[in-house]
Amino acid sequence: MILVVRLGAMGDIIHTLPAVASLKAAAPITWIIEPKWAYLLEGNPHVDRIAFLDRSSPATLLNSWRDLRAQSYDLAIDFQGLLKSAFTASAALPARILGFDQRLIRERAAAVFYADRVLTTAAHVVDRNLDLAVAAGAPMRICTFPLPPGHPEGDLPSGDFVLASPLAGWRSKQWPLDYYRALAARLRSEFHMPLVLNAAPGTELPAIDGAAHHFSGIPGLIHATRRAAAIIGVDSGPMHIAAALAKPGVAIFGPTDPARNGPYGDSLRVLRSPTAATSYKRGATIDESMRNVSPDQVFDALRSACCLTR
Repeated sequence: MILVVRLGAMGDIIHTLPAVASLKAAAPITWIIEPKWAYLLEGNPHVDRIAFLDRSSPATLLNSWRDLRAQSYDLAIDFQGLLKSAFTASAALPARILGFDQRLIRERAAAVFYADRVLTTAAHVVDRNLDLAVAAGAPMRICTFPLPPGHPEGDLPSGDFVLASPLAGWRSKQWPLDYYRALAARLRSEFHMPLVLNAAPGTELPAIDGAAHHFSGIPGLIHATRRAAAIIGVDSGPMHIAAALAKPGVAIFGPTDPARNGPYGDSLRVLRSPTAATSYKRGATIDESMRNVSPDQVFDALRSACCLTR
């Protein structure tokens, strides 16, 4: 049995789906994940068992370790490259642990736990994960993104709409909220189509003329993404859901590199300012390169990419 270690987050889990689909032909798969992301694996035909790393209390963490050690693993694969993920792989007591070369992971000390380290020259994270799967014994590369269907949460327009999730884990990756106001106005006036802004329940979003708010968890986000006519995304999990579902739209990038972290596939058109510098700085303010992508540029790209008609 193979233990897959990818604890979070949304986009990173989605980027690991093809690698796990490829591994399924080699051995049964257990995937350990943090409970908040578990819905992303619901009904996944390539995952035989889901284990949870629940760190909400010492008791739940102890139960997670006990459950993990109740199975016998021939191999653990750390797709995350952090000390917490490497330690989780080690705690399962597998026969061996495989991970990326220390030059490819954020916390290089995690590589100490690996019996084998894989160095890949692939640019995109999806392709890097596939290379790791092949090194682990996957007989072929299967590039598929099985996601659950989702289910309705909150209110959505009855007709076509453009969906955007304006928030991101780092504020530096966000597009200014004022720009969504200008984009919503053009969508309304030229295509009679509303812009819907999605966020998690309890999130505060300012009122934007011409835009509706949609608050949901992951199931509602997936459902809304499937229903949307087009997507506006930034470098965050919702954009990767849209790419996995091959939805048309536009992805706006700034301080992160779309060659590494961009939408996988060709359904989403990437916009990035020519002055953008790849820094991966987790800034508390919006990166200037994100401000340099104008609402008019996004609207024109959206119209071109999605064949919107009046």
